[in-house]
Amino acid sequence: MCRSIRRLIGLILGLVIWVPMAFAQGHGHQQMMMPRVPADRMDEARVLKSPLPASPDIVEKGKAIYEGKGTCINCHGANGRGDGPGAATLSPPPRIFRSHGFWMHRTEGEIFWVIKHGSAGTAMIPFGGLLTDEEIWTVMQYERSFAGDPRGGGPRHGRGGRHGGPG
Repeated sequence: MCRSIRRLIGLILGLVIWVPMAFAQGHGHQQMMMPRVPADRMDEARVLKSPLPASPDIVEKGKAIYEGKGTCINCHGANGRGDGPGAATLSPPPRIFRSHGFWMHRTEGEIFWVIKHGSAGTAMIPFGGLLTDEEIWTVMQYERSFAGDPRGGGPRHGRGGRHGGPG
């Protein structure tokens, strides 16, 4: 009898821990898939292309902006995990730059547009008044490097391009 009760308690504890974790992971994926550019501005955003070549030098400059002037580190974290000190209370949570899926399902123009203009319904404020367009493209190369490309080159075609996927 005692063994059965322990098993039942173990099962209940397992469900109590596993179900919220599974929901949170699904919710995080769902959040990643949601576009942040308003539908009426999507065509404008998708045609934007970085004028900067992918290079380690630009990634380093992007890191300085990310950690300094751009203050990206505060929400997106030191490693692009969306776990910066300001992230704990944000809903939806900050984007996770380490995810290849994030880069595959967003064009670079969409990401640029959101950094420049912000994202309604999220804590992402517009940085167009603080950062120049070149600084935004530069910080994007650093953010892209979190997904494993040391040059920050990462996927450049996003949804609708050669590497596109559902979006």
